[in-house]
Amino acid sequence: MSALPMAIAFALALNFVLVTCFIFPGWLPSGLAKMAFWVGLAVWGFLIVRSSRELPELVAPRVISEAPDEFPAAHAAYLRGHWERAERLLGDVLAIEHRDPPALLLLAGVYRQTDRLESARMLMKEIGRLEVADHWFLEIAAEQLRLDRAADRLNQAEIEEEKSREERHTDRQDDTPSDSNAADMTDSSRMAA
Repeated sequence: MSALPMAIAFALALNFVLVTCFIFPGWLPSGLAKMAFWVGLAVWGFLIVRSSRELPELVAPRVISEAPDEFPAAHAAYLRGHWERAERLLGDVLAIEHRDPPALLLLAGVYRQTDRLESARMLMKEIGRLEVADHWFLEIAAEQLRLDRAADRLNQAEIEEEKSREERHTDRQDDTPSDSNAADMTDSSRMAA
């Protein structure tokens, strides 16, 4: 999206030069139109060279980065159950390459393990939108299944907790005498006196 305004400006300039050279040659003097053409060609060449220098960083930022690859350490921390350390290391990995499918999947797993299911769901949606994650469809499906199971377990635990709260509440009501009966007794004892 950042290159879109430049592409639109270049397309407009190219179309203007082509129209002034071939369709309406009287709009600009021929020397000015030819000079605009050559300037446009030079700018286009400069932008191609600049983009080709930035291309390796866009395609493989982890290879270009001088920072060490923290993914193996994050994976080991995840397997040991050190969720906070794994999340911190995955943050370092994603700071270098924010569209890394294995790191994003592992981060979704950390969110699932720490019961942040809504964050995990949102991350899984983002992973599903990434074109680079197409080759990871089996792992994405497996993590989504684990996430759904965790959500079901959490919902079931909430339902059971609600039932136990209701049972405790009804048990408390059965154990204590009702206030209305106590009030009736005091009224009847006053009448008798």
